[in-house]
Amino acid sequence: MAVVTGAPDRPGLRSFSASVDVESSAEDAFALLCAVEKWPVWLSFLRSSRMAAPNAQLELGSDVVVRSCLPGEEEQLYEVDALIANYHLSLVGAYSTRRRLDFRIERKTSRSKVHVRFSYPAYHGWIGAVFDRWRHGRRLNSALNDALVHFKGLVEYRREDLASGGLEASVL
Repeated sequence: MAVVTGAPDRPGLRSFSASVDVESSAEDAFALLCAVEKWPVWLSFLRSSRMAAPNAQLELGSDVVVRSCLPGEEEQLYEVDALIANYHLSLVGAYSTRRRLDFRIERKTSRSKVHVRFSYPAYHGWIGAVFDRWRHGRRLNSALNDALVHFKGLVEYRREDLASGGLEASVL
């Protein structure tokens, strides 16, 4: 099960983080993280995501266009500001450095632990932060928890297990 933790908020900044253990290698989990077009499948608060340049590879400095349900502009441009293969992927808002998506994978023996954190600005002082917490807080916490459960299912799913009957054997 995913563990959701609310990071302490800095003034004017809302931040959520969660983590989950997956029965998969860090390479497989990171490959799914790098599939930007698949983010809305498991990140339910995203409506769509795509590379800004068609047929571009995800690398340091790449631009990613995201349409989200988060407060602010509907379509946002993010830039990859940290990329360490099979370990860390971080995106920062192109027009607001307080907007951030951060993914980190810890390699364990045959499993991995996936950490996700996202931050966005909450404007209008402490009143705006309280209103934002009331309006979006529980829904976003729930969406992040569900997102990691979906991610876990996607990364652990293996089509060859179904073809060879491995799933039936493991159930019996």
